[in-house]
Amino acid sequence: ASPSPVAAVLEAVDRAAPLPADSEVTLEANPTSAPGSRLAAFGAAGVNRLSIGLQSLDDTELQLLGRTHSARDALQTLAEARRLFPGRVSVDLMLGLPAQQVGPWLGQLRTLLGCCDDHISLYQLSLERGTALFTHVQRGTLPAPDPELAAAMYQEGRAMLWEAGFRQYEVSNFARNGALSTHNWTYWQCGQYLGVGPGAHGRFAPQGAGSHTREARIQTLEPDNWMKEVMRFGHGTRRRVPLGRLELLEEVLAMGLRTDVGITHQHWQQFEPELSLWDVFGASQEVKVLLVQGLLLL
Repeated sequence: ASPSPVAAVLEAVDRAAPLPADSEVTLEANPTSAPGSRLAAFGAAGVNRLSIGLQSLDDTELQLLGRTHSARDALQTLAEARRLFPGRVSVDLMLGLPAQQVGPWLGQLRTLLGCCDDHISLYQLSLERGTALFTHVQRGTLPAPDPELAAAMYQEGRAMLWEAGFRQYEVSNFARNGALSTHNWTYWQCGQYLGVGPGAHGRFAPQGAGSHTREARIQTLEPDNWMKEVMRFGHGTRRRVPLGRLELLEEVLAMGLRTDVGITHQHWQQFEPELSLWDVFGASQEVKVLLVQGLLLL
């Protein structure tokens, strides 16, 4: 996407629901060899936070992942982004790649800590069918990722980030100086969100449906088909799925357990005012086993 359609989308949103001056507007960006003027144009369009898909600082690993940028491009884009969006730049680093070792990966994280901003995401690779990497592993030309090595990278990476002053506020996300992603925090708190555009997902209570009636909405995946549907019907929504009370509470539980604050009684009762957490889980034998094992705190 170029900066002009991003500006047009933000202007349309602002007309429909005026945006507060301090709204977080995040753009996901891939590193490039000449990031400067383009990133500045996105800033002029209204973007005020960047999430950079850095993924690795090893050129061989980047080629494995099918990325077109180099480690040098990644560091150059990061430096330019920090100049334009100080304190509001996030980067992600992948772990658990085939043949990846703990020591060199920690070296990448150490390098990143020397030049990053206040938000880092550590994502474990999941092999997706249809990708070149999946095919290589399936054929045996690359070893399958080792889950024990991935676990060691994750644990040692967490420790390194903790020492650098980062709070692990979610399973994969770390922030310091209060630089949490408010965008993602909305998901983990089961807030409502609109998904607009090809393949986007949304979860919200439609107007007039009552505060506890939510729908999951899924937009048509292919951009060309999505645009044709918008022109013909006024929207590109492919599926509307009503979320039942139990489904919503399951999401509140699963999302809340991803975060370092867990699920408070007050938060739970926004979604279930009649039954407290103690009512639902206090007598559960499964919960008692988890409590004894130290895997859950109630």
